[in-house]
Amino acid sequence: MYKVIIVEDEANSREYLKHIVAEYCKELTIVVVAGTVDEAAAAIRTHKPDFIFLDIEMQTGTGFDVLQQFPEADFDVIFTTAYDHYAIKAIKFSAADYLLKPVEIEELQAAVQKVINKRTNKSGQSSLQLLLKNLQAPKAEQSITLSTADGYEFIPLHQIIRIEASGPYSHFYIKNSKKIMVSRNLKEYETLLNEHGFFRIHNSHIINLKEVKKMIKTDGGYAVMTDDSMVSISPKKKEDFMAQMAQRLV
Repeated sequence: MYKVIIVEDEANSREYLKHIVAEYCKELTIVVVAGTVDEAAAAIRTHKPDFIFLDIEMQTGTGFDVLQQFPEADFDVIFTTAYDHYAIKAIKFSAADYLLKPVEIEELQAAVQKVINKRTNKSGQSSLQLLLKNLQAPKAEQSITLSTADGYEFIPLHQIIRIEASGPYSHFYIKNSKKIMVSRNLKEYETLLNEHGFFRIHNSHIINLKEVKKMIKTDGGYAVMTDDSMVSISPKKKEDFMAQMAQRLV
């Protein structure tokens, strides 16, 4: 059995989550529920849970305020939120787990199973620590968690040269000539990385604009990357690409 704490400041949501966890997640034992940042921090210190369900936005602060009190956290987290906004992007960067309210039972069970698997593989804490680091770091110093067949890789964004689509998979090309395959499609990474100097230059490619070495105008146009790969420029993307590159020169 896994010891669980529920942190939720809204009474109805707290009771609903408590009910469905008890009813549909028999592997879990709820040891306490908390409604404020201070209650949550005290409960974690007292009960030492295996993982917590953590509301992101509370009247007394945020779930991140709770986590920052545990920089060496030995528990895992499933975030809960009613809002799909900046916090979700930060969570996705770290490959942490989250549930949108109102929480659906199937999604709850899937998230719980994922956390249990993480604990078995002992990879969840690293993801959580990366999340806390990213929340405090400038964009240029942030990293992303890539879930692979072997586990998790934590890659600084500035080390990524390009990302190439291959059906439902994405291949990350890293500066040390390493290639990492991830079972997520390119669209998801386009959404995550578009504010970090990355650009979807073609239907099958996202590039790091800082890693463009030169542009070739022949045959419709290519961006030559620092690894000497040549990436086609989609005609629909050419104007935006040139505008993005012009900003680099300012």
